[in-house]
Amino acid sequence: MSTIWIPRQVRAGARVRSRVDAVTLLSCYVFLIMIIPAWLVFSPFEGAGQPSTIFALILFAWYLATWLHPRTAPAARQPVRLGIIVFGCAVIAAYVSASRTAMAQTVTDGANRGLISLAGWAGVLLLAADGIDSLDRLRSLLRRVVLCATAMAVLAITQFFTGLNAVQHLTIPGLVSWDDTTTDVLSRYELNRVAATTLHPIELAVVLALALPFAIHQARYSPPEHRGWRWSQVALIGAALPVTISKTAVVAAAAVAIVLLPSWPRRDRLIGCAVIGAAGLITWEGIPSLFHAFRSLIGGAATSSSTASRTDAFSSAAPFIARHPWLGMGFGTFNPQVYFYTDDQYLLTLIEIGVIGLLALMILFGSGWMSARRARHASADPETRDLAQCLAAAIAVSVASFATFDALTFPVAAGLTFFMIGCAGAMLRLVASPASVRPGRVGST
Repeated sequence: MSTIWIPRQVRAGARVRSRVDAVTLLSCYVFLIMIIPAWLVFSPFEGAGQPSTIFALILFAWYLATWLHPRTAPAARQPVRLGIIVFGCAVIAAYVSASRTAMAQTVTDGANRGLISLAGWAGVLLLAADGIDSLDRLRSLLRRVVLCATAMAVLAITQFFTGLNAVQHLTIPGLVSWDDTTTDVLSRYELNRVAATTLHPIELAVVLALALPFAIHQARYSPPEHRGWRWSQVALIGAALPVTISKTAVVAAAAVAIVLLPSWPRRDRLIGCAVIGAAGLITWEGIPSLFHAFRSLIGGAATSSSTASRTDAFSSAAPFIARHPWLGMGFGTFNPQVYFYTDDQYLLTLIEIGVIGLLALMILFGSGWMSARRARHASADPETRDLAQCLAAAIAVSVASFATFDALTFPVAAGLTFFMIGCAGAMLRLVASPASVRPGRVGST
């Protein structure tokens, strides 16, 4: 997909004028979704009214407009583009199927919000996959993700030690809070359980884990003068993960370690394992209550109330799945306040978009994973190979965490999942088919 340029002269002595490219637009999206509190929305759209979602819709409309001219239409084959088309078709088919019968207004509103969210996710994924025009620009974009995650980590750590949620007092003209309960700091084992700018501590854990591989990558390959700052970012993001006090944090961190560590040289693997052990020891000595909380969480996982509720959800979901096995009851229509919480996106997907939708979701994840892995195998440069593996690790975080909470109902985790899949598509295009990337192609203004 082609770039639209503001005139830019790159000649000796000429003044270079600024441009707005896909990375600039995606950087704005990253800021909106990670820094603006997720409970602040434009009131007419309610749950789908986050500024990041509205901005993503604009990106989607602009992306579709580029198909109208042959010069700007995407040229290269793109697996993640196929993945999002398959998933989108499954959601639309479920919407059409559900619309054949009369629906309550609240159900219709949920289905419409689902389509709005889907269009925004598609816009972000497609712009990233087809619009990022160089590996340097991709690295710049991921540095901004890490920077925003670092800010979220600092906020989370502050909330954990003080019990205060400063962002609940943030007001932005035109935005309203659609759920006042999300601004409260939760508690577990008499410890503050924090969410920063997300809707829930579990969502925060997933968002931090999505950024962690790139923080580590940037620290490992940073020049000496920046190394201290880069490792500080790793330390802050890593320290904020456990203060969410959730099993999902353990699952997500394990996904990062399982995908990243085997790809490192032996010396780096040993250092990484030593750092993980040292982090546990520091937590044990420095904040023993937090260490014991996680020991209770993991040790009592089989008998905990959260595990029981997730198990019970399967039997409760069976009648809904049996009623609409192939296309489900419609994406976004299963309101947990009316029915029950599934705490499992795969189960929720079966209910809302059926077996076909679940297969489409797995195809979407598979397209992102295979794009990242193919990009790694296509490059001989160690830094590029490691960046591709980090994208695979981020997608593995989403795949694993989707089994622990209803991720697509949480805007930050959902948006960043589609963003990462799009970046994996860009990585494959840039590494495997550099000839397809030329000035004037996809996403600049």
